[in-house]
Amino acid sequence: MNVSAEPHSHSEFPTDFRGAVLRPGDDQYDAARALYQGRAADEGPALIAQCADEEDVAAVLSYASARAIPVAVRSGGHGSDGYAMPGGALVIDLSAMRTVTVDPETRVVRAQPGVKLGEMDAAAQQHGLAVPAGTVTSTGVAGLTLGGGIGFLMRRYGATVDNLLACDMITVDGRKVRADETENPELFWALRGGGGNFGVVTSLEYRAHPVGPEVVAGQLIFPFDQAADVLGKLSAHLATAPRELGLLVAIADAPPLPMLPEEVHGKPALILVVVYTGEPATAHEVVEPLAALGQPLANLVAKTTWLQANSMLDAVAPYGMRMNLRGGYLPTLSADAVDVLLDNVAAVPSNPGLVYSINISFMGGAISEDVDEDAMAFSREGAAWLWEAICKWDAPEYDAQYDEWATTLTEAMRPHALTNCYTNLTDDLGEEWRRGVHGSEAKHQRLRSIKATWDPHNLLRFNKNIAPETTD
Repeated sequence: MNVSAEPHSHSEFPTDFRGAVLRPGDDQYDAARALYQGRAADEGPALIAQCADEEDVAAVLSYASARAIPVAVRSGGHGSDGYAMPGGALVIDLSAMRTVTVDPETRVVRAQPGVKLGEMDAAAQQHGLAVPAGTVTSTGVAGLTLGGGIGFLMRRYGATVDNLLACDMITVDGRKVRADETENPELFWALRGGGGNFGVVTSLEYRAHPVGPEVVAGQLIFPFDQAADVLGKLSAHLATAPRELGLLVAIADAPPLPMLPEEVHGKPALILVVVYTGEPATAHEVVEPLAALGQPLANLVAKTTWLQANSMLDAVAPYGMRMNLRGGYLPTLSADAVDVLLDNVAAVPSNPGLVYSINISFMGGAISEDVDEDAMAFSREGAAWLWEAICKWDAPEYDAQYDEWATTLTEAMRPHALTNCYTNLTDDLGEEWRRGVHGSEAKHQRLRSIKATWDPHNLLRFNKNIAPETTD
C-alpha cells in the first residue's frame, strides 16, 4: 500500500522550524499519521513536520533538497493510496494551515492546503456562494483540486480545476512562486490535474458561484431487482437534463430507515442521489420523472440546504478504515457495463464491518462541454459517466480478499472504460495506467517536461507519480 522510503535519522533537521516535529514514539505521532486510508497506519514515517506557515514549508523543502531526500505531503489526508504517510518517509504536514477567506464582492475564495471541503463550503455559504468541489466534507481541498475535483456542481459550473484562479507554491528548493494564467502559466496548466508532482501548494484561489442556501436533494431508493431496468433507461432520460441537476447513482446496502421494508435493510439497493440547485419550485419537473423510471421504495428528495446536501455521502465515508478504491470514465452507460457492475455487487466478500458502494456519476454539462481538453492537465474527453467502487473493512486479514475483488472488477470494466480517468477516485494502478490518465500522449509528455523543470530529481514521488523527462 505505501511507497516506503529509505530510513533517515534527520539529525540535521532545521532548528528554526516553527511547527511541531513528530517522530515515532512521540505523544502526538500516531494521531498525526492517521489518514482516511486506514492501511497507511501499518507503517509510519520517520518524521512528520507539521508546518505552521509557508516559511516552514520552504525550510523543510530546502533541507530535503540539499540532501536529495524524497518528501511526502499531507494536506487533507483523504487520498485512498495512503501516499501522505509512507513508511520511513519525511512528511510535510499541511493540516494546520487551514485559513479560508471569502470576498463576496469578487466571489473569490482563498484556501490554505489544510482546509477541508466542509470548512470551505461553510465559509462560502455565509455569502450564498459555493466552489464546485467534492461530496465528502472531510476531503482536503488541496488534493481534491490538484487531481481535478468533481461533485454535484460539476454539470452546472465545471470541475474544481475549471474554477481555480491561482496557486501559491513552494518549489522543491524552497522558493515561493505563484501560478496562474499569466504568471508561470505552464506550471498552472500542470497543477490543474497533475497532482502534487511539481511543488507544495500553500494557497489556492477559486471562483465561487451563487448556490443555495436552499436546494432540493435526497435519495430515490429502488429495489435491487429494478437496478438493471432503471439504469438501462437512465442515459436516454438524462439526455435533456438541466445543468442544475447533479446525480450520483449508488449501488449499496439499503440503510435501516423506518420507511423502508425491514426485509431490504442491509441488502443491496439502487440509490439515486439527487442534488438540484436550480429554482426549488421547479425541482419536481426533474425529480418526479427520475422516480418514475421504476417503483421506488422511498422518495427522500426534499428541500434542504446546500450544506446538508453536500454532506449526504459522509455517512458512507468513515475515516480510518482499511480500503481500496477503483474507478474510471465510461463513454456510455452500456448494458454490458451495467451487468459487470451489478454482477460484482453479488461477489463482494461479506465480512464483519464491511462498507461498500459502487457509484456511477453523471457527467455532461459544464464539465464536459465548456473547457477544452488541452486547456489543463485534468482530462475529461469522451467521459459521459464515471464509475467507482469502494470497499472498506476493519481487519487486515481481509485485505487480500477485497484487493482480489477490486482487481477482478477493474479488469472486467476495462473493455468498457476509457484510458483517461479521474485520478482522485481510484487507487494508483501503475506506470502504464499513469501514462494514459491525462488523455493524450502529448499531454503526458508535456507533464513530464514540466516535472523536469520543477522537480528534476523527483523528490515529490509519493503520489500518482509523473516521472521527469530525461535528457539522455
